[in-house]
Amino acid sequence: MSASLDLSSTAIVLVHGSWHGAWCWKRVLPLLRGTGVETHAVTLTGVGERAHLLSPSVGIDTHTQDVIGLIEAEELQRVVLVGHSYAGNLITCVADRLQRSHPGLLRHLVYLDAGIPAPGSSWSTPHSPETVAKRVAEGQASGGLSFPPPDASVFGLTGADRDWVNRRQTPQPFRLYQEPLSFDPALVWAIPHSFIDCTNPPLPTIDAARKRVRSEPGWTVHELATGHDPMVSAPRELAQLLLAIHHRASRG
Repeated sequence: MSASLDLSSTAIVLVHGSWHGAWCWKRVLPLLRGTGVETHAVTLTGVGERAHLLSPSVGIDTHTQDVIGLIEAEELQRVVLVGHSYAGNLITCVADRLQRSHPGLLRHLVYLDAGIPAPGSSWSTPHSPETVAKRVAEGQASGGLSFPPPDASVFGLTGADRDWVNRRQTPQPFRLYQEPLSFDPALVWAIPHSFIDCTNPPLPTIDAARKRVRSEPGWTVHELATGHDPMVSAPRELAQLLLAIHHRASRG
């Protein structure tokens, strides 16, 4: 990756949440690319079309390298990094790594109805005891390999949209659920950051993040009146919002 920055070539990198893959951005990608914005969607190891790589060793470092590997392979020099749901934890770790190796490369972090970690916390930290117990039991039943996806109706999806997501979801690597995260918040939050709150219906496991972004300085909060999978249920509205964020990041 070159140290020089081309102000006209800020790319968007989309990182899916748990049980999903790059497939989930299918309706959003042409809307972003159609405006001339270079846009990439990564599929993380162990899910989607990479489900055959699922193993007990797949952890946050694996997924961090998945995202950084795409950025390096595409030789991206300026990036708006978007993380959906679980991937809020992931893009935080990616930001920590890239701030150390390529400061200035990440122009904006977008937490799309996503978790927001604290150093030493894990994906499971903000979840209710009932949710944690259920997912841990499922992970143990698989021998520590994975836990299964929920019905897509919990994301506010119905009809053909629900069926489309249900057909494509794959089990999530279990190690990720309780693995503690290590990052320097001063490095990460030096990058401009936004939160997109999907409000109708709100997903309960995101409640802690919703409260946090409204109580801490530095956050820009946007709301979308749709469910947890806006890339499926409101792709045009999501694309317009991401393009607005991209425009500000490109100019800044």
